[in-house]
Amino acid sequence: MDQSTVLQMLLVPVMAIAVAAVARQRGWPVPLLLVLAGLVLSPVVPDYQLDAELVLLVFLPPLLYAAAIESSYLRLKDVSRPVALLSVGLVLFTTLVIGGVAHLLMPDLPLAAAFALGAIVAPPDAVAAVAVARRLGLPRKVVAILVGESLFNDATALTVYRVAVAAALGEGVSWSAAGVEFLRSAAGGVVVGVALTWILTRVLRMLRDALVENTVMLLIPFAVYLAAESVHVSGVVAVVIVGLSIGHLMPRAAFGTRLLSDAVWRVFGFFLESIVFVLIGLQMWPIMRNLGGADPWRLGGMALAVFAAAVASRIVWVVPSIYLPRILSGRVRRREPHPPSWQNVAIVSWAGMRGVVSLAAAFAIPEGFPGRDTLLFLTFAVVIGTLLVQGLTFPALIRRLRVSNEQEIYGDNLAEAAAQQAAASAALARLEELVAAGVGETHQEVVDQLRAKSERRTLGAWERLGGGTGQEGEETPSTVYRRLRREMLAAEREVFVRLRDERRIDDEVLRRVVQDLDFEEAILERD
Repeated sequence: MDQSTVLQMLLVPVMAIAVAAVARQRGWPVPLLLVLAGLVLSPVVPDYQLDAELVLLVFLPPLLYAAAIESSYLRLKDVSRPVALLSVGLVLFTTLVIGGVAHLLMPDLPLAAAFALGAIVAPPDAVAAVAVARRLGLPRKVVAILVGESLFNDATALTVYRVAVAAALGEGVSWSAAGVEFLRSAAGGVVVGVALTWILTRVLRMLRDALVENTVMLLIPFAVYLAAESVHVSGVVAVVIVGLSIGHLMPRAAFGTRLLSDAVWRVFGFFLESIVFVLIGLQMWPIMRNLGGADPWRLGGMALAVFAAAVASRIVWVVPSIYLPRILSGRVRRREPHPPSWQNVAIVSWAGMRGVVSLAAAFAIPEGFPGRDTLLFLTFAVVIGTLLVQGLTFPALIRRLRVSNEQEIYGDNLAEAAAQQAAASAALARLEELVAAGVGETHQEVVDQLRAKSERRTLGAWERLGGGTGQEGEETPSTVYRRLRREMLAAEREVFVRLRDERRIDDEVLRRVVQDLDFEEAILERD
């Protein structure tokens, strides 16, 4: 491999990280700016055609896993009904609607090929929506629904897509067989995910080394996906099940494993997402080049119609699927006594941005497939249209509807304060037991420091509710403590670095002592 090839391979990630860095500094929506950068640069770098296998085998498993381990299994369980309606029901409904529209626009296109297009563009990619939702403070239930939908809808769409492609190629697949295949694939993915979770959690417990554990965890999404796909069940479902389970069990892992895992997956996820969104924009030129002498006005009209169908089908499905079950079922009303606000329903209805999975599925269409180039173009138009139109208007919609999570934040702080007080009481009781048993009796100053630290942690939690001792506009004691201690830690670091530069301590010593200071500063950030 020559240097020019290596430089070309590095171009996309370097460009993606540079654009993402600027967007983060300016507070702009990172995914949308990356897509725009890809569109602008597409004619300049026309050879970056998306590799479907690269996306489905390299990008999709770790992105799903990273989202799953950060999600709450219990919260997703609470919103399982709307998630199922979106990740299964909406995908099937959208497939039918877009398939019907595409067949009307292109009567010569086989119906199965039209449904393949519907399956390709049916699953929204909630990365952009969730990024905006968290930044603007949406209620966690809405975020959980969007995350849950994005975790499971790819499995539905890819299964329907494979069936539709097989039918279009004349392989004689019936709709009843398609339904059986979907259920087998999804159920099999769950079984594989549960089985691998049982094995992997025990392997991770045996390792007892944070570095080795996290190295193994980097391989988990790829191994789980390939294992599931090798037995012809849903790798997407299997990866999500394993990710949710390991994330749920992570609080019981060693603290070093958690600290390292959080850093590793934040960096890895940021890196992959940056590349993915730039790659979406870069597909413009390869797709347009393959259209040849097609009528641009006709293509534009078809793209607009399919885009409108994608947006409208989500709205048409979401609104009745949220409210009708409550009207028809007393069990649903008892399980969910508080109906969702129309503002939250409107936000979920508009969060339908498509992503790289749709493009990967389109590029995976076999050569010689009926209308392949046109289907690729229509997929690209829907992906770009939803990312730009819905993505750019999504923050404005949230602000317009005045939806926020302020009440949830207050409730979290109240619950945390009560939990901190209960935990501190248990810690102090254990400390007194140890002192009574003679442990630490010759080091009273250490015991006093431990008592003071426990009390300060409890006070800090109550101060976040506004119950601190500071007057309005005055810093609370905990705030003053954190600010002064950070300044002290910075001064200590300067001394250690200066001593290293003067060759009075080794770099190994510097790394060790600075790591201790970093852990303490991290604790200050969390206090």
